[in-house]
Amino acid sequence: MMSMDGLSDLWDTLFGAQPDPPALLVLITAAVALVVVSTRLPWRIARNAITIAHEGGHALVALLTGRKLRGIRLHSDTSGLTLSAGRPTGPGMILTLLAGYVAPPLVGLAGAWLLGGNRITLLLWVAVALLLAMLVMIRNAFGVVSLLVTGALVFAVSWYASPQVQAAFAYTGVWFLLLGGVRPVVELQRLRSRGRMPASDADQLAGLTPFPAIFWVTVFALINLAALVAGALLLAGPLLTDAGLTV
Repeated sequence: MMSMDGLSDLWDTLFGAQPDPPALLVLITAAVALVVVSTRLPWRIARNAITIAHEGGHALVALLTGRKLRGIRLHSDTSGLTLSAGRPTGPGMILTLLAGYVAPPLVGLAGAWLLGGNRITLLLWVAVALLLAMLVMIRNAFGVVSLLVTGALVFAVSWYASPQVQAAFAYTGVWFLLLGGVRPVVELQRLRSRGRMPASDADQLAGLTPFPAIFWVTVFALINLAALVAGALLLAGPLLTDAGLTV
């Protein structure tokens, strides 16, 4: 059993603030995330993290709006599916559909807020907790493996890595969520324009509201760009401090 001193040390580790990262680290991690998002093979691999956040957004909002969550599936082609039961129309269904594409950058914005307060270890442990909570609702083997591998990686970094490695990992991950939330919206509209996604979230929202699908694609894009800008300002704190400025 963990002693009181051990619990106190764990509490301090989780909720204590780490030192400000070097400004160079903020720039390098942003560049790494941008390269991953903008190049084909790295994006193809890393996009699974965006899918996890996308489906997690659907699932969370479904629960918050009183819908019954049936399960989540994650596929090797980076697609996913979240099934919930409840009224097929109305605000709950609309919000559940809306949540998917905007979830990754909003999660990234929350992460940027924690990093802005230098709560790096806390951010990593919150990520592990969210992944474990989502694991309960996964209904296929690839999804289970994907979440276990992702959660194990985040936990290993939070538990065994040095503060510098934790900071680099956390900043890269948050930059990736912020930047990576924009590309799927562009891909969505490109596929829609070719008639290859007739049942997309935007098209389902169009069927439930008076607004066309392109309106909802625009809403996705505006929310994600706003989250990217706000998150970037939070993450740029060390850069602005070095320049003698404040956010």
